[in-house]
Amino acid sequence: MRSIWKGSIGFGLVSIPVKLYSAVQTSSLDFDMLDARDHSRIRYQRVNEHTHKEVPYDKIVKGYKMGDDYVIMEDHDFEDAAPEKSKIITIESFVDVDDVNPMFYETSYYTEPDTKNNKAYALLLQALIKSKKAGLARFVLRSTESLCIVHPVKNVLVVTRIRFGQQIRDTEDLSVPDKVDISKKELDMGLALIEQYAEKFDVSKFKDEYNAQLLEIIKAKSKGKRATVKKLKPQKATGTDLYDQLMDSLKVKKGA
Repeated sequence: MRSIWKGSIGFGLVSIPVKLYSAVQTSSLDFDMLDARDHSRIRYQRVNEHTHKEVPYDKIVKGYKMGDDYVIMEDHDFEDAAPEKSKIITIESFVDVDDVNPMFYETSYYTEPDTKNNKAYALLLQALIKSKKAGLARFVLRSTESLCIVHPVKNVLVVTRIRFGQQIRDTEDLSVPDKVDISKKELDMGLALIEQYAEKFDVSKFKDEYNAQLLEIIKAKSKGKRATVKKLKPQKATGTDLYDQLMDSLKVKKGA
């Protein structure tokens, strides 16, 4: 793996030099855009809207429009906006991971100590494991300030970017009733169904079945054949009464 960021984690007055590595990878198939007439690949070009000529990558700059003009930004301008955040993941507080709403999660990065046998890295790792806490921090990555949590995964400190509060839309525009009357027996049946389906979270049980099926179709088409496709057979409820549907759901689970 190649590191995407190099800096340090600020832990009080302790500075831990680290490198960041992407912890996730895409599982989707890579498709090329083709011309339907001759199957030639379609290339995207960076074109000047006035001259209609392609612009070399080294001649492209970033600009922010103010009025009728653009303010041209350079790399150092982004660093000058928050120089202390460009190279330091500053832990500002420690929180319970359970208090972080999953809606806030974005993407995760592995950290690697930039020096061998880094005692401060090991200390923070063990302290987070022992306290069952996570560090709440902020830093700048690719010209964007990010909020993140620093948490342990096995023997590695992981930095997971999370969204800022203002990035989460309010629910007031949704047409959701404030209160719907649910009878006690319906609620009890719903809880029983949840309990029956409850199990320990194990993500390894779940695979990307869609892309696997899509790859089978591609392989079959390459041989001039048609892949066998599984037909979706939705289960039908025996009635419209909510309690009866819950009861039938419990029976289906028991039968499985």
